[in-house]
Parts: sequence; structure tokens; C-alpha cells
Amino acid sequence: MEMLTILLRHDQSKTLEENERLKSTGWYKKYPPAGVDVVSWYVLMGVGQVVTLRFAAEKLRDINQLIEREAWGGYRTEFYPTYDYRALYLLEQSKNR
Repeated sequence: MEMLTILLRHDQSKTLEENERLKSTGWYKKYPPAGVDVVSWYVLMGVGQVVTLRFAAEKLRDINQLIEREAWGGYRTEFYPTYDYRALYLLEQSKNR
């Protein structure tokens, strides 16, 4: 399984109500695509939203295309390959106590 963190930066020139692009493209109905799990979804006030997804590698294209079709114009996007470091951190922490 792959993980990807996506930063959806808000267009601060518009309120959420004014951002009709997301409603007109069907963003709220289509995201995330089938077979993609949302690991976390946070709002960073003044910045936008940070979404971490888990998916089979062959779903990467579907994720990218959906964001290009549905979210561009509503958000500026940044993509970061992601992995879960927590278990390794806790192991190292316990070794070094």
C-alpha cells in the first residue's frame, strides 16, 4: 500500500460559499476515488486542508486525475509521498531511554 499527503491550499480571495468550482465539478461526491482510504483530513486555519490517503499503487493515477479535474481552481495542490514513521519512532524512543 502507498500513502500520499495532499495539501489543498485555499483560494483566500474567495469564501467557501463563493467557491462554486468545487460544487460544480462534483468534488464533494467523487473525492476520494473508490478504493482509496482517507487516513487523516485536517484543516490548517489560514492555509487549507491536509489529506493523507492510503491506496494500492495503481490508484495513484486516479487520485491525480480526480484532483486535476475536480479540485484545480478551487484549491492549489501540493503532493508528498508519505510513510508511517510512528512505530519506528516509538521503537527508537524505547531503546534510548
